[in-house]
Amino acid sequence: MSSPSINLFSASSDNDVVHWLANDTRDERFIDNIFAELCVRLQRAGIPVKRASLHVLTYHPQWLGARIIWVDGMREAEVDRVDYDVRGRSEYIGSPANEIHDGATQVRENLERNPALGRKHAVYGEMRANGLTDYVAWPLYHTLGKRHIVTFATDRSGGFDDAHMVSLLKLLPILALVSEIRIKNRLARTLLETYVGPHAGELILAGATRRGSGTTVRAAIMICDLRDFTRISDNWTRDEVIDLLNAYFDMMSEPIARHGGEILKFIGDGLLAIFPLSQPSACANLLRAVAEARQAMIAMNEKNSEAGREPLNYGIGVHVGDVMYGNIGSRTRLDFTVIGPAVNLASRLESLTKQLGKQVLLSRAFADFVRSDFDLEHVGEHRVRGFGHPIELFAYHG
Repeated sequence: MSSPSINLFSASSDNDVVHWLANDTRDERFIDNIFAELCVRLQRAGIPVKRASLHVLTYHPQWLGARIIWVDGMREAEVDRVDYDVRGRSEYIGSPANEIHDGATQVRENLERNPALGRKHAVYGEMRANGLTDYVAWPLYHTLGKRHIVTFATDRSGGFDDAHMVSLLKLLPILALVSEIRIKNRLARTLLETYVGPHAGELILAGATRRGSGTTVRAAIMICDLRDFTRISDNWTRDEVIDLLNAYFDMMSEPIARHGGEILKFIGDGLLAIFPLSQPSACANLLRAVAEARQAMIAMNEKNSEAGREPLNYGIGVHVGDVMYGNIGSRTRLDFTVIGPAVNLASRLESLTKQLGKQVLLSRAFADFVRSDFDLEHVGEHRVRGFGHPIELFAYHG
């Protein structure tokens, strides 16, 4: 049986937790680690926390936010991603999170009383089944009106007493500051990964933001373009076109990422990706990604055919060479990308796919890396705009 908190909790231990949270967490990068340690320290200070959670909005392209859950005995908190559709599901409707997001400044539930007299939601039943006696949720205020949520629950007979509640409330402003820093760091990283890719994002976060700064990278370059997009845009509705582009980019992008490539940009209905040759199997990985994307496109075209739509076609140009990888642009607007003759040739080969009737064209320089492992079709030498000599080309059919 738990002892009364007055014998376990003192002003000095309360201040110890606040001091630790405000001053000794600066070297910890992740909020889930800080939150788990906070709960353990609260227990040591005499606050009988048995379960706690932190609900944060992250605005990831796929995920609305994350739910960080700690339960007594855990060495680390669990992190669950929350998708954008959650607010229409029963797990959210009528939940404490729903009440807080609707404007409540506190949600407290006595879990020892008759359930018929309390709030009706599955989460309260689950907590009662786990022996919890009291639950409280508060908004966690960040700057510019952003509201996240923190919750605490206990199994102490009689629930949290007044001293416990005062001490938990005292932590909230510090927890808000500490969590906002980590969440915004994570958001900045997520936005950079989303818009420029993980590798470029890391470089930018590390300070590579000066115009003209960059490095020379030897890489396999892949440029892909969707065919007849103007006609599709004219004949399909706006929402259909957006859904089409998203599905097409998913089919192309996911194999590229899975095989170690990095997409640097989407250009309308096209994309530019590189596979740095620092990876020994970079060129083979590029073709494996192309083969997987091709299979996905075949499946998509079968569905389009069933819906009475014409099949989608695409062209891919592939070359290998040195590229300048870095910041290019105006004084106030930069693009982290690759430039150089190798990129230009990959672009020209993508354009040639239409003329030669091949979906994937490879330069001889690239083909030499993979000819022993992949079946390639030799299509001869061809003049390429902007280059003074014919380029020997190969086709890959996946």
